[in-house]
Amino acid sequence: MLTLYVGPTAHGLQLPGGIDVRPPVRRGDLRDLVRATGPGTVAIADGTFHAYPSVGHAEIREALDAGWTVWGLCSMGAIRAAEMHHLGMRGFGAVYERYAGCADFDDDEVALVHEEEAPYRPLSEPLIHIREFLLSLELPEHDRILESLKQRWYAERTLEALRELLREAGQPDRSLAGFDAFRLKRLDLVRFLAERPWERAAPVR
Repeated sequence: MLTLYVGPTAHGLQLPGGIDVRPPVRRGDLRDLVRATGPGTVAIADGTFHAYPSVGHAEIREALDAGWTVWGLCSMGAIRAAEMHHLGMRGFGAVYERYAGCADFDDDEVALVHEEEAPYRPLSEPLIHIREFLLSLELPEHDRILESLKQRWYAERTLEALRELLREAGQPDRSLAGFDAFRLKRLDLVRFLAERPWERAAPVR
């Protein structure tokens, strides 16, 4: 059975059965899991980094050394997979590829504020989603809008803030109704659960 640590990325999704779904991973959670049961498969999508310490590299390495298969995707998982792929952690999805392909891609690109309890409703928008949306518009003001949001605390990166910047750029009628198409973190999770790569992955040697 797959153990999946996920929070706001799964908000609004119906997760399939047969998966042990747990809250966003905190420092020590993975170590506790490894010590409580035999080797299995775990996927990290979301994790804490502000209110609680984030999942540590050492505990991921301990899981790998103990025979666990560890996947990372979407958010905190994608960051850790890019950092630790050389040790056998597996990465999945577009967000992971951004981090694996660019060492300078900032951790705050996936950061957001969300409600503390399930279903972890997002209260802000990750910059990586806004970046994808702006690229699709091909606006002359693209860099200015993105830089304005980049300089803000991640809790202030909201669709309303984006809408206001678009109005200032002369795009008052630009609809954000199709914004879901640019939510890479959610798209990665949906594809991961649909494709179920953990069932066919070859062992790391």
